[in-house]
Amino acid sequence: MLRPLRSAVASWKPGREVAADPLVAVREAWAAVVGTDVAAHSRPVEIAHGALLVVTRSSAWSQQLGFMSERIVAAVSEAIGRPDVERVRFRVGRLDAASTRSRASRGQLTARPRPERLDPAPTLEAALERFRGSVTAAQRAKAAAGWKECIQCGAWVAPAAGRRCVSCENAETTGRVESVARLLYEVPWIGYAGITEIVEGLTPQEYQSIRRRLLGRWWDVLCRARRSGRRALTQRERLVASSYVLLKSELDPERIAPAVVRDLLGDELHDMLNANENY
Repeated sequence: MLRPLRSAVASWKPGREVAADPLVAVREAWAAVVGTDVAAHSRPVEIAHGALLVVTRSSAWSQQLGFMSERIVAAVSEAIGRPDVERVRFRVGRLDAASTRSRASRGQLTARPRPERLDPAPTLEAALERFRGSVTAAQRAKAAAGWKECIQCGAWVAPAAGRRCVSCENAETTGRVESVARLLYEVPWIGYAGITEIVEGLTPQEYQSIRRRLLGRWWDVLCRARRSGRRALTQRERLVASSYVLLKSELDPERIAPAVVRDLLGDELHDMLNANENY
């Protein structure tokens, strides 16, 4: 039986899924990450393209926190358990008193414990020194618990994880995918065995996944060319067609007969590929 809309809305309360928004997660963890002193003078307002925008009460706060941006990035990534934040930007602005209080303090989210309440620091320098001390203490505790530093960026990595943090693992994967895709476009006949001599860490499963995605992308390019009404392919489209045939057939170039090309591309694309028009 359907419930009235008013009743459904009235009974709704935000649950744990709210934290799926990285900005919400950062705001809820902000006081625990930077300490209550710093949190009282700053507020995360936006995450865009990997950058966290933090509004501060004054240029002095922006400048001093800017010197500690790397620590803040590491602490935020650890607090929310996701590599959504890669850098921090600061901007002076107005802080709404209500917005500087964590929702967790109002009982809406309780995933993280509230930071220990301390007397307010008397000066900016004292607040930042307290923050540095808390970061140092957290690092020592992690080291004692078996955490290790990422071999690439130095961020802390859980004992059960690999030698790199999530952000560096993702960056390495992205770079490997881009390198493989470029090689499959330029020299598609070298295959998996040839690419592994150039690109480290490539598995057969990852190679096949990249190969399938490229074949789908290139086929889309060729289908658009076929629908264009032109009599011939452009130079780029010819390269795409050549790479598509080689990668799809997995044959050596000298074994690619016209019949193979026609079978893989179809009559129309085959004729466009062999047209004697200059593009």
